[in-house]
Amino acid sequence: MELSLKRPLLFFDIESTGLNIVTDCIVELSFVKVFPDNHHETKTWRVKPWDYVNGCQKHIDEKASEVNGIHDEDVAREKLFLEIAPEVVAWLKDSDLAGFNSAKFDLPMLSEEIERVRAYCEKRIADPGVPEANKEKARKTLESLDVDLHSKLMVDVQNIYHYMEPRNLKAAYRFYCGGEDFENAHSAEADSLATYEVLKGQLEMYKEPDKYHEMALKNDVQFLATVAGRPRTLDYAGRIILGKDDVPTINFGKHKGKTVKEIFETEPSYFGWIRDGDFTMDTKRQFARLKEKYEKERNEARSKPLEGEALSEALSKLQGKFQGGKLF
Repeated sequence: MELSLKRPLLFFDIESTGLNIVTDCIVELSFVKVFPDNHHETKTWRVKPWDYVNGCQKHIDEKASEVNGIHDEDVAREKLFLEIAPEVVAWLKDSDLAGFNSAKFDLPMLSEEIERVRAYCEKRIADPGVPEANKEKARKTLESLDVDLHSKLMVDVQNIYHYMEPRNLKAAYRFYCGGEDFENAHSAEADSLATYEVLKGQLEMYKEPDKYHEMALKNDVQFLATVAGRPRTLDYAGRIILGKDDVPTINFGKHKGKTVKEIFETEPSYFGWIRDGDFTMDTKRQFARLKEKYEKERNEARSKPLEGEALSEALSKLQGKFQGGKLF
């Protein structure tokens, strides 16, 4: 069935350096613009991700590269989003928007990139040290960004999918266990029994790989617990994940991506904020447990006699504090 459109509908997708809207950047942007007569036009840009503060290319996270296949060297010679922003906005201007899970990620990321360009241009215009020719270029770029993404309709195809095909226990039971609803749904015992039957049905349905499912399910609890790549967490709320080499890593807020130990060493008051904040008791307990562990390690290190390189380093620092036999 063809779409019934009164104005163009622009389907878009983004590949990025990572999943943090605030700190990550676009590395690939693709538009498919469908017009009311149902013909469509496409445009794809590769983008050099840029750190406007430090004036350098931003690194693509290795996990992002594993998903999108794009590495730092692949975009090193591409244009910055700053350079393509006028063309991007021109494609956006007369269209409503559509995507898959785009309302939660792609649209906020696209908006963030546009706002970064806007802020950069405003800063250039206000800087007395910037040549007038460059200021004029910034003004023209700024004028081209006249678009309000919030005013556009956003069709998220994933939301429609989940609405029409619910992902709840009743739907799973119908799909894996013969197409009938089970009795007494939402009573604890019935739900538990239904969940048991659903898992057996999943093991039966996916016991061999096929063209739609590259991986078969193993009838093994340890394997089943890791299906879908869910990150391992120390707390049930997922505020602390096990990062590289299973190091406890903060998974939210301004310190997202930093290790818990790093914050213990640089901002110990953070643990008090967690203790007194609106977090689950389990999350508070895990932060408190790690804090106690790091304090114990620090105290043990202080009481341990220095030797080898550690002793040499300490003596070197001490010598640096003396000059001419006097402490200064």
